Formats: sequence, structure tokens, C-alpha cells
Amino acid sequence: METVAHTAIEPGILYFGTPVVLISSTNEDGSANLAPMSSAFWLGWRAMLGLGARSRTASNLLRTRECVLNLPSDALAPAVDRLALTTGSDPVPPGKQERGYFHVADKFGRAGLTSVPSETVAPPRVAECPVAMEAVVEAHHPVGDGGVVAFEVRVQRVLVHDAVRTAGTADHIDPDAWRPLIMSFQKFYGLGEQVHPSTLARIPERLYRGPDIERARRVGV
Repeated sequence: METVAHTAIEPGILYFGTPVVLISSTNEDGSANLAPMSSAFWLGWRAMLGLGARSRTASNLLRTRECVLNLPSDALAPAVDRLALTTGSDPVPPGKQERGYFHVADKFGRAGLTSVPSETVAPPRVAECPVAMEAVVEAHHPVGDGGVVAFEVRVQRVLVHDAVRTAGTADHIDPDAWRPLIMSFQKFYGLGEQVHPSTLARIPERLYRGPDIERARRVGV
């Protein structure tokens, strides 16, 4: 195999491809905010979320300590795109003004999506998203110069459409049925078919179950 040389570059962003998340949170007046983001990753039943420190979502999470992480499928790309360049903040922060953002109060209406009540938190879920995770904030950490905040959230309810569940199982997501919307360098993509069998897939998922699952079962009991 031929060895290919690397070249040093300085891209403005490092978005090599991550799933889009629609975060629903509660505004100060009790209305719902809905914001797309893709700086997220999961560890067990916890997630790390990277948000602009002056965003409405960050403000809501700091104040209420709860949210819903709604995962859209690739079929929902047009709805997600309708939220592009919108913000729940009024007035619009200067940095967002410079990039062309404008204020929208009704984010669900703007996207054409349906809000449904959550089971364990105040912010609503997005009915059309195949996966929704109700979560509470456990910690937050400033990143770099403080313009970005990393939130550690703990999931306490996972709700899914039956279409993405593995047939005959209670708790498994079928990766062949689940088609997340992916953002790579500001553009939308979907997933293709599996490219190679995975050795890690031989490990039963139950062996990864951590204490946060038992903790989540006690919420609302």
C-alpha cells in the first residue's frame, strides 16, 4: 500500500461529521426554545454538549438545568435547515448579528415540527424525531477563552420511534434502520450502509449498562 504524505493546514472549523441534535429548552417566559447543534458526544447515559456561552440554549440550561436532546433523521434535514441563522435571543448577540442571525420566538413553528410533552423534564420533545433523550445538567465547563461552554448532561429517559428499534428486542436500536442527520463542515449528510463488520459489535450491549440507567428508572416514581 502506498504511503500518502500529510500536509499541515489550518481549517476554520473541525467539523469532520457528527449527528445533528435539536436541543429543546425552556425560556424564561415558559415558552419552548429549539436549537440545532452538532457539537455533542455520548458516554454511557451522559452527553457532552458544546454551546456558545451567550446562546439562548446555554442560558436556558444554566437556569433550568434540563433539556431534551432530539435526534433528527436525515429525512428531517429541510426542517432543521429552517432553523439555520435563527436565535431565541432578543436582541441578537453582536457575534450572531455579524453572521446574519435573526430572532425567532416560535422555533417549532418556524421548523414545522410538533412539540409533545416530555415525561421527566419541562422542555417538550420533537414528535417527528425518531430519538429523544430527556436530560438534566450535571456540570458545565468554560472552554478556551470562555466563549464556549461544555455541558455535561445526564439522560434520564430515552424515547424512540418503533421504526428504529431492532425487531424482537426491548432496548436495541437497529443501526440499519436508524439514519441520523449528519453535519460535516456545515453541510448535511446521511449514513450509507455498513462498510465492514465490527468486532466490537460482538460485545452484548447489556455489558455497557451503567448506574445512570438505574438512576433514571427512579425518576418520576
